[in-house]
Amino acid sequence: MFTGASPFSNYVDATFLTIVGLSALVLLGLVVAMVYFVIRYSHKRNPKATNIEGNIPLEIAWTVIPIVLFMGMFYMGWEGYKTTIDVPEGAVPIHVVARMWQWSFEYPNGVKTDTLYVPVNTPMKLTLQSLDVNHSLYIPAFRIKKDAIPNKENIMWFSTPEPRSFDIACAEYCGLRHAYMYTKVVAMTHEAFNAWYKEASRKAGRPYEPIPSLAGAQK
Repeated sequence: MFTGASPFSNYVDATFLTIVGLSALVLLGLVVAMVYFVIRYSHKRNPKATNIEGNIPLEIAWTVIPIVLFMGMFYMGWEGYKTTIDVPEGAVPIHVVARMWQWSFEYPNGVKTDTLYVPVNTPMKLTLQSLDVNHSLYIPAFRIKKDAIPNKENIMWFSTPEPRSFDIACAEYCGLRHAYMYTKVVAMTHEAFNAWYKEASRKAGRPYEPIPSLAGAQK
């Protein structure tokens, strides 16, 4: 956690910690109230049960406070979701094909790989498609996941500032070898990426055109 490997990771981590913190406070409040009522209204202190009338301010409080907390968490989730679907202009398109049990990544000039190579600080737009059953492309370090569904295309995007490799997993049970459906995102400097892209294009007999840095286009 707390890697800052994508435009979404810090916000997702902050949202997660906020919800966990609020949940812990609510749990603590409930435990304290429970202990208080057990002691305050124990049989020894109150041998004869008494009827307690309603308390309008208290009823308003326990109605309004949960609504405010829920709407606050909903707002944080919605703001994070909008970021994941707002693809920056000029993002590099990659066509992703999922099948039992592997991933295939196709670059703009038709080069295909089973590992996703990307330049750092450049938004990548992934169009996901499945050839058989439901799959789900999940990059834990980026805090993003998107389903790949037959007969439907889904879009996801990301960028990363750090030249290193990140795990890709399938997060949708897709059959007996689901657990083996792993690959990597390999983030490289622009010089290293374009050198790799040029060589991969030559081997595949595809035209080569350098992918420019779009760091300034990120949102």
